Amino acid sequence: MVAQENPDDVVALLREQHRDIRTLFDEVLARTGEQRRHCFRRLVHLLAVHETAEEEVVHPYARDALDRGDHVVDDRLAEEREAKRTLQHLERLDPDGPEFVKEFTTLREAVLAHAEAEEEREFARLRAEGDPDRLRKMARAVRAAEAVAPTHPHPGTESATKNLLLGPAAAVADRARDAVRGAFRND
Repeated sequence: MVAQENPDDVVALLREQHRDIRTLFDEVLARTGEQRRHCFRRLVHLLAVHETAEEEVVHPYARDALDRGDHVVDDRLAEEREAKRTLQHLERLDPDGPEFVKEFTTLREAVLAHAEAEEEREFARLRAEGDPDRLRKMARAVRAAEAVAPTHPHPGTESATKNLLLGPAAAVADRARDAVRGAFRND
């Protein structure tokens, strides 16, 4: 029998989001035209809120709770910063163009490798070494952070402090931009 992960546990929540991210990457590549644009916008949104929540909630705890936690987190943050830069560039490209497909495919490989590294080097250790009650509380904190997080990538904000200082203004701007753009299309 396969053990069920606790849906209120931050590790289970983030692993589930990683599965959703993998699915959206595949959907973007499988579609064209407006369907591709729609899937890409959903992916950008999910990645932006997911990474913000990790940076605000999970990584600070991992730094303190894990042996060599700073090293584990710093490696993940460098990967996240590069992914945000690439996502920003991709948002300016034609999703049906060859440059988009080439860069998107490279980003997909990098993000999936990043997710695997997080799951193996950070999440598994948090599950083994972290306080179970704290992991449940962190799941609620991640959901709260995602509810108010920016919906587009903002390279250079890969810390809890920067996210908390700059994130609210970026989130308001992103969500306003999303609302205005959404008024002119049928998603």
